[in-house]
Amino acid sequence: MKKITTTVFLLFAVFITVVAQDKVDSIQFFLDEKPLTVNIKSDFKKLFNTRKETPWYTATISVTMPDNAAPITEDVKIRARGNFRKTECYMPSLLVNFHNITSPRLSQLDKLKIVSGCGTSPRDEQLVLKEYLAYKMYNLVTPLSFRVRLMRLTFEDNDGKMKKYTTWGFFIEDVDAMAKRNKMKEYEIATQQKSTEPERMTLVSIFEYLIGNTDWSVPNFHNIKLLKPKGDSLALPLTVPYDFDFAGMVDAGYATPSEIMGTESVKERVYRGFPRPLEEINKAINLLVEKKDAFYSLINAFELLPASSRKEIVRYLDEFYDTVKSKKEVQAVFIDNARAN
Repeated sequence: MKKITTTVFLLFAVFITVVAQDKVDSIQFFLDEKPLTVNIKSDFKKLFNTRKETPWYTATISVTMPDNAAPITEDVKIRARGNFRKTECYMPSLLVNFHNITSPRLSQLDKLKIVSGCGTSPRDEQLVLKEYLAYKMYNLVTPLSFRVRLMRLTFEDNDGKMKKYTTWGFFIEDVDAMAKRNKMKEYEIATQQKSTEPERMTLVSIFEYLIGNTDWSVPNFHNIKLLKPKGDSLALPLTVPYDFDFAGMVDAGYATPSEIMGTESVKERVYRGFPRPLEEINKAINLLVEKKDAFYSLINAFELLPASSRKEIVRYLDEFYDTVKSKKEVQAVFIDNARAN
């Protein structure tokens, strides 16, 4: 009997070791550039009907890695997210909870946001791909940014009450994972923009201006996360932007101009930072100028978007680079017309 017990224990230990070794690493998952193939099956009819309350629903997810023919199929939890998309889109953005005892291989991914098209048309797919590029651009600027992973995504209803469809989408890195690799932790105390680390805030504000995004707010935690270095309670929080679908670079049809900004189109740029010393402004601008070739190489090589869309993005970014060539324009946009309150 003792021999049998020992054998069972050893087999169990081997099984646990194999599973642990076979887990998907959360960092490597986002370093790989190749698109995934993902299928999510759930009660989407119920999710659509309760999206405002955002309850969790059970789902089955199948993830096929680019170099692995066998999909990883596990049970997870999903819920709707995103205030605008929950009410205005056919498919809201989703939050997937992989941290489940029935999801041993994917558990290290923790909770990941999924971004897919607001609708199901080819135009909606293009908007997702443009937003994906905005994330990849900011990754080129700083490691203190959310990594993303592109996927060919299929939605399937358990009972066939929703027509199955496939589209482009992407995962967004979990905030805790992003903070951990930067030796930081999330800071969740409401903070005014003026009370954040100034050079980082200036860089974020000017990058948002570059892509034409005004849909963010520090004190409201709207499309902004705050991080602090571990072990330094006196450090000012650092800002990390996300959710770029309202940016002029993306030019989504559902993105309406802001009455507060007084703009007539989302493609109109408005600088939302507060006045900062010219030296600090120029430091951020110089970094973005240094990254220009890398930005354009990224965009021009992204063949999932048609050439006409890629050229349109480059033309839009050219407007920013033409502006920052002029000292007079830099003074006017980023200092004279910076926010007063």
